[in-house]
Amino acid sequence: MVTSAEPARTSVWLAVRPVGGRRRGGAVPSGLDRERITGAAVQLLDAEGLGGFSMRRLAGQLGVTAMSLYWYVDTKHDLLELALDRVMGELSMSSKGADWGARLRELACGYRRVLAGHPWARQLAAEYPNIGPHARAFDTALLRTLESAGLVEPARAGAHLAVVQFLQGCGGTVRRASEEDFEVAVDVLVAGIEANAGGRV
Repeated sequence: MVTSAEPARTSVWLAVRPVGGRRRGGAVPSGLDRERITGAAVQLLDAEGLGGFSMRRLAGQLGVTAMSLYWYVDTKHDLLELALDRVMGELSMSSKGADWGARLRELACGYRRVLAGHPWARQLAAEYPNIGPHARAFDTALLRTLESAGLVEPARAGAHLAVVQFLQGCGGTVRRASEEDFEVAVDVLVAGIEANAGGRV
């Protein structure tokens, strides 16, 4: 997290970079690309957590020098953002035929499964803007789900904020709360939204 002693940084999703990687002196490292590096970063984070993650260790896992990685990512922070969005891509958003309550439950439970499967993602989701393409797709699915509930402003904006805050808060308790308790909490959330919508789930 950025503090007053640290310079502000631009999200990797907002920075402008040359196509194909950052241009440094020498030949482009053979066999590397941003997708491969990001996938390896997720594997290392799953195995070692944030405390055991470093660019040097990642480079060793890939069999390259640490400097080779910087052809494709400017900083470790950028790579962590990429890894976070990579695991957000595991979320399923395909239940178009279900009613809005069922879709909201599926989105919420899917988000919890991602955090449970990748414990390091909980901290990153709180520290980084989380505005990559997969995260934006999730938020779009969430907004469309709330729209289909029949909410009008300001209730719709309030419901969106409530769901987002609920999911972010669950990041810290995902290992402590049982799946059953989490589903009960989601049911309470859906019931509250339904009361504001004046409809039935």
